[in-house]
Amino acid sequence: VQLQASGGGLVQIGGSLTLSCAASGSRFRINAWEWYRQGPGKQRELVATITSGGSTNYADSVKGRFTISRDNAKDTVYLQMTTLEPEDTAVYYCAADLHHYNAADEIVAERKWGQGTQVTVSA
Repeated sequence: VQLQASGGGLVQIGGSLTLSCAASGSRFRINAWEWYRQGPGKQRELVATITSGGSTNYADSVKGRFTISRDNAKDTVYLQMTTLEPEDTAVYYCAADLHHYNAADEIVAERKWGQGTQVTVSA
C-alpha cells in the first residue's frame, strides 16, 4: 500500500489550499487517516485525524480553519485549509492506519506515510 500526497504550494496569507492523499494497492482497508506537519526547525505535529466512522479531531492551532474529510470509495483523504497564516508553513504528511493482507495471506495492521507536500504561506 502506498500513499501519495498532493496539493501543496505557495499561497498568500489568508488564502486557502486543499491537500489530498490517495492510497493505492490491493487488499487493504484504511481505518483512520491523519495529517501531520513539520515546520522549519520544528517537530512534526499532528494536525487532524478522521476515523473510519467519520469522527474528526484537530490541533488547537487549526480548529475552525482546517477541515479533514475522506472519500472511502477513492481511499483518499483531504485537508481543506482556509485563512492560512505564515505559521502554517510546513511540509504536510498524510498517514493511514490500515489493515492489509500480507504475502502469507495474514491480516496485518500497519501505519503508512505519504511523501509530504510543501505548503508555504507568504505575504
